[in-house]
Parts: sequence; C-alpha cells; structure tokens
Amino acid sequence: MPHRAALTALLSLLMLVTSVGTPARAAEQGDTVAEIEQLLSWFLAPENNGKAATHQRFWAGDLVYTRSTGVVRTKPEILADFANDQPPADDIHWHAEDVLVRPYDDAAALTFRLVGRAADGSALQYRNSAMFLKRNGEWRAVTWQATRIPDQPAP
Repeated sequence: MPHRAALTALLSLLMLVTSVGTPARAAEQGDTVAEIEQLLSWFLAPENNGKAATHQRFWAGDLVYTRSTGVVRTKPEILADFANDQPPADDIHWHAEDVLVRPYDDAAALTFRLVGRAADGSALQYRNSAMFLKRNGEWRAVTWQATRIPDQPAP
C-alpha cells in the first residue's frame, strides 16, 4: 500500500504541473497564431506588398521560395524585383483564405489559399505553405511554396 500512496501523490503532482503549464502554453500558441495571421495580412495589403521594405521585413535572409513554376528564388532575388519600390505592374489585389497556422515554439507552419482579384473580376488562386521562424523577436518566412490552383470551369 505505501507504493500506492506514493504513486497517487506522484500522479497528483504530475497532473498539477501539467495543468499549470497548459494555459500559458495555449495562450502562447494563440499569440503565435495571431501574430502570423496579422503579419500575412499586412504583407498582402495593397499599400504594402509592392514595396521593397515590406519584403525586406517579411522574408528571412536564408529564404528558399519555390514559385508555382518550380523556380526557386532567394531573398536578394525577390528584393531585386522591387528595386524601384514601385507597385507591381499588374493591378491584382491579394488576400488569404483558409488560413491555418500551426505553432511549434519559435517556429510556425502556415498554409493558406492565396486569392488574387484583378480589376476585370478575374481571379488567380494558389495554395501556399510556409515555415516561419522567430528570430530576434520577429517572425520571418524561411521557406515558401506556391502551387497554382487550375482554373475551374463554371458548373
């Protein structure tokens, strides 16, 4: 019986430690989800997306970006596209749908559907996935994969 009492005390202590740590961990994960969602919205906003400063902040220095065509780009290559800090020539407004952020301590996986609407009403859609790392207190995308969703014929 003494073993049973010791085991009960140990299990009670373990349950107490686990329950005390859980709310803080859940709150931390909720903060990560909110931070990544806000960062993505900020990045896609028309007033931000066409600026080099936005891309400088968003991408990590060691970024590997795989376009839907299979072409791999680095952060310096992406920034070179924005050398004049001019908005993109196309007038497409991008937004994210079906956003899912999965936190893992100082890392977070992001998946979402990227939808671009042109002035003529046409749309482009991509499935994107990314990995973010928190470095020096800031989330940065270290990997990015875009997959074009083929146009669907109207039903």
